[in-house]
Amino acid sequence: MKVPFFRHGLGRAELERLAKVLRGPILTTGAEVFEFERKFSKYLGIHDTVACTSWTGAAHIVLIALGVGPGDEVITTPFTFVASALAILQAGATPVFVDVELGTGNLDASLIEAAITRRTKAILPVHLYGQMADMKAIDRIARKHRLKVVEDAAHCVEGSRDGVRPGQLSDAVCFSFFATKNLACGEGGAVSFRDPSLSKKLRLLRLHGMTKTSYDREKEGFKPWDVEIFGWKYNMDNLHAALLLPQLGKIQKNAARRRERARWYRRGLQDIPEIELFPAVPRSVHAHHLYPILVPARHRGIIVQKLREKGVETTVNYRPVHLLSYFRGQPRWRRASFPVAEKLGERVLSLPLYPGLGKKECDYVIRSLKRILQSLPAKS
Repeated sequence: MKVPFFRHGLGRAELERLAKVLRGPILTTGAEVFEFERKFSKYLGIHDTVACTSWTGAAHIVLIALGVGPGDEVITTPFTFVASALAILQAGATPVFVDVELGTGNLDASLIEAAITRRTKAILPVHLYGQMADMKAIDRIARKHRLKVVEDAAHCVEGSRDGVRPGQLSDAVCFSFFATKNLACGEGGAVSFRDPSLSKKLRLLRLHGMTKTSYDREKEGFKPWDVEIFGWKYNMDNLHAALLLPQLGKIQKNAARRRERARWYRRGLQDIPEIELFPAVPRSVHAHHLYPILVPARHRGIIVQKLREKGVETTVNYRPVHLLSYFRGQPRWRRASFPVAEKLGERVLSLPLYPGLGKKECDYVIRSLKRILQSLPAKS
């Protein structure tokens, strides 16, 4: 049996919406992008959304819009995809890593205040795997120290914790629509926010600082345009928005399917002594973007290899950022600086998880894992 790590569920509805764009005059930013921004904001219960080419671009420009720049520090987690740190660097600031919780892999709020200095400007928590970080605790700290908060919800469109959804206790929240995400269009991202004053600035920042777009010129005819601020080329186009729009109507259905498949895994894996599962967090709705498990560090490589030989694709999310070559050598980022992140990074393994994953496929993954673990040599 072949079980890919991810299989998208795009189909007729997305093709029809894409065909509609191809029949029209505007392929770049236009009506579909604006419709997606409105509908996504309504789903989140938040003021506005600016759609971009990636999570990284969205995070870059919102950090700048919030006044983060050279000389500033942004507190974040080392246990995340590297983009979380790179967006801070692109804004000219310095990422300051704080270790994570063993039970979730999320930023440990109890360690944040010790990392705050006079240069700290913001906190960037990551909702890892689809489990929201403790936003109520982070919000209290941010208010106390007058810091900005930008959430990384690349894994967490549908999640909540303590009655709080992404974006409700922060200055902004950034999303990814990468090929494997719960909302996917190949490449894409967005920033959503509550403050109406950010709307115009972020739309300028995502498109060279220009006051007119191709869509404006198609509607109005040529009118002189200006560049008001220094901007970047991060604008989402109608083609990508067309792929996203039909998925908005399927968010809850697909979220329920992901939860069901997560339950299949939990029931099948919970009694295997060599495997540790992440515990459920009370008063939380997990988005289940990924299904991570913890396996013996000394055997992870061979487990990945043997699963692949059986047709099961897996991956590692993530190797801690401070251990990547680009970040090594900095005094504050030496090995053993963040022991919990490093421990998780050595053991974590992500299993296939997506709405179209069948029960037989899931059972096959579980059986394959059991057989592989039984074949491994006992610890001496």
